[in-house]
Amino acid sequence: MLRLAVFACTFVATLSFGDARALAGNIENSGTGVAIALPLIAGGVAFAHERDWTGMAELGVDTLATIATAYALKHLVREQRPDHSDFQSFPSDTAALAFAPAAFLWDRYGWRYGLPAYAAAGFVAYSRVDARKHHWYDVAASAGIAWGYSRIFTTEYHRRGVYSSLDATPDGAFVHVSYNF
Repeated sequence: MLRLAVFACTFVATLSFGDARALAGNIENSGTGVAIALPLIAGGVAFAHERDWTGMAELGVDTLATIATAYALKHLVREQRPDHSDFQSFPSDTAALAFAPAAFLWDRYGWRYGLPAYAAAGFVAYSRVDARKHHWYDVAASAGIAWGYSRIFTTEYHRRGVYSSLDATPDGAFVHVSYNF
């Protein structure tokens, strides 16, 4: 599943590249595509982990809270975009959409899933700053919001089932049996 996630992000990020202006537009569009793909990929990872419905619910709550907070702050804080197009720069809702599943994957399934997701979210953040839609601190705030909500809502994944172990010592043996819910 991790290979599929890396392939999907690479595919979206490497669409056709042309001259410098087209390249800048493609980076922005690729970043937006990766931001949309990340929650879908994170949902797929949760589904692939023994149909982890709890994880999917946590991903939904985490992403919804992050996006809602970013959207509310965007309309409360008056920050002009670097391209001077409007005053809705802070924070980046596109970066929030990317960082929420990245933080979820790290907190739920560990660094092996979180690190590639954070790399993809970092590309999204770069694309927003490079397109002059956001300042660096706009995307950093989105990452911080996503990290905070993930720490609140996301629990670490534990495989379900019965586990047993046998320990032998010079004085006897110990049997340990446990069940993870």
